[in-house]
Amino acid sequence: MEASEETPSIERTPAEAADLIKDGAQLIDVRQDYEFETARIPGAHRIGLESLAEDRGVVDRDRAVVFYCRTGARSEMAAQAFAAAGVDAVSLTGGIYAWIEDGQPIEPEDGYVAEPGQAAAILEARARASS
Repeated sequence: MEASEETPSIERTPAEAADLIKDGAQLIDVRQDYEFETARIPGAHRIGLESLAEDRGVVDRDRAVVFYCRTGARSEMAAQAFAAAGVDAVSLTGGIYAWIEDGQPIEPEDGYVAEPGQAAAILEARARASS
């Protein structure tokens, strides 16, 4: 590779990702099930990162795909793997946190981003329910 050539970035801002989704890109949430339940991007299909390799057939290789997670780390790994396999795959930079911060919609409307670890998420959900 020549020094003047750049490897295209697989990261997309929330606005760029929203445009891709509007144009028909698939939206894959690679977080855990409990994270998906507390808040998700409308239209997302959840395939946990841990099962993405075995469920890869669910992803349409002929359509662009936007992967996302909580902060962008897991989705970047997924996007890199799929891009290396020839899929037009990108990662939402900053994850669902950045999406929400950008004013993009989530489901449910009163959803929240679960903290890592299922035990922490359960405690957080209980605290929210009791207040």
